Order: sequence, then C-alpha cells, then structure tokens
Amino acid sequence: MRILGIDPGIATIGFGVLDSQKNQNRLVQCGVITTPAHTSLSSRLEQIYGDMCDLLEIFKPDAVSVEELFFNTNITTGIAVAHGRGVILLACQKAGVKIYEYTPLQVKQAVVGYGRAEKAQVMDMVRRICNLQAPPKPDDAADAVALALCHARSATSLLYKGEREECSTI
Repeated sequence: MRILGIDPGIATIGFGVLDSQKNQNRLVQCGVITTPAHTSLSSRLEQIYGDMCDLLEIFKPDAVSVEELFFNTNITTGIAVAHGRGVILLACQKAGVKIYEYTPLQVKQAVVGYGRAEKAQVMDMVRRICNLQAPPKPDDAADAVALALCHARSATSLLYKGEREECSTI
C-alpha cells in the first residue's frame, strides 16, 4: 500500500510518501510544499491545491493520511491552516483517493506507543522505523512521514463493514 502523509499548513505543508507492506515500511519521498509570505490567502490556496494535485498524480497513493486540526492558542493561525487543510482534502477527494484523518495523539500512539510522546521521540521512531540515518527534515516533512506510518500501522486494525468496504476504527 502506498500512503501519502500530509501535515497541513498554509505556509509550509509537509508530505511523506511511504510504501508499506506486511509491517515493512519504505520511505519513498518526503518534503514540503511552501507558499510565499506576503501572498494573498487565495493565491496560497491555489498553489497548495496545484501542488497537491501534482503529488497525487506523481505518487499515485492508495490512501492519504491527514492530521486533524488541533487548536492550541492562536485561533487566527488555526483558521488559515483550516483553509489549507480544506484545499488538501478537496484535491484528494477529486483524485478519488481514500482519506484518513488522525489526531496528533493517535499519531504519537501509533508511532511511539505513547500518545503524549515528545516531538523528539516521534522523530527518532520515524528514523528507526524507516531505517534512516537521520530523521527527515524539515520537521513538517518528518511529521508527514509519521502520519503515513500512523496509517500504515492503523490500517491493519480497521474493521471493514459490508460490501462497500466502508471502514471504521470502532
């Protein structure tokens, strides 16, 4: 299964492409989509959409794993990120790729085994699981790889219902 992990944003969007089969994970590519500062939101969203469409076309993932938004203190930044996330979801939907959403806690639990793990622990486990010399850089790319790993590890526990293969994590 090829999984595209996406760490949403508006200025920097992390992506990680992972091939996963029978508990074997191979990092194919990771990086970031960046949008120029001091550019209108609509221009940034258009660029994110176009770059997402390119990623989907180039890597042809079977699934996309996207982080759910978590608002901490800055609601204004959160709203802009939500716009970017919406464009990301739209690109995936239009490409016909199944979308799976995970909270930061679920990602940490799947990758480290502890939902309150520190960022450094997550980065180290990404490095170990993917047999890398160092964690992916920048952090947004590493977060996206962690999202792909989360789905790779969680997909085996999904329950499929009926002939439509509708999935649930219940």
